Amino acid sequence: MKNTRKLIFLSLLVAIGLGLGLVESMMPLPFVAPGAKLGLSNMVILITLVVFSPKDAFVVGILKSIVLTLVTGSVTSLFYSLSGSVLSCLAMTIVYKYFSNIFSSIGVSIFGAMTHNFVQVLVACLMMNNFRIFSYLPILQLTSIFTGYFVGLTSKYAVNNLRKSFNKFDVSH
Repeated sequence: MKNTRKLIFLSLLVAIGLGLGLVESMMPLPFVAPGAKLGLSNMVILITLVVFSPKDAFVVGILKSIVLTLVTGSVTSLFYSLSGSVLSCLAMTIVYKYFSNIFSSIGVSIFGAMTHNFVQVLVACLMMNNFRIFSYLPILQLTSIFTGYFVGLTSKYAVNNLRKSFNKFDVSH
């Protein structure tokens, strides 16, 4: 029964990530960096990492990317989303596991956002065979500090509330 509850919560996190990703894809940000997003759907990855486990965070991130691609129909975005999601999850896992005494969830989120942006620019560079795309990276990295802060702060509050619920139902880890 415990595994069923955990599976239900993880499925809900994937669905929430999908919903946030859809809302975010429809939301134009009036900003200097075209294509920059808040990374709202990455909250579910950070929340899953903190409340459940790195393995579960990877699964949620991969499923979120695949389902979002199926819903939006943008196959090329799968390369950006999936690679960014997996490697930012790896970066957040390393920072959370080994440096949580130095960085809060906000710091973990900023590392994840910066990694996500770097990987997406790298994928764009490889797909378009154009190294000049990296000139866009400093703007995105600056943006990722603010978006990572927002995602980390929001995730921090969500984790505190979700842990109470999960402990009540005993589904974490």
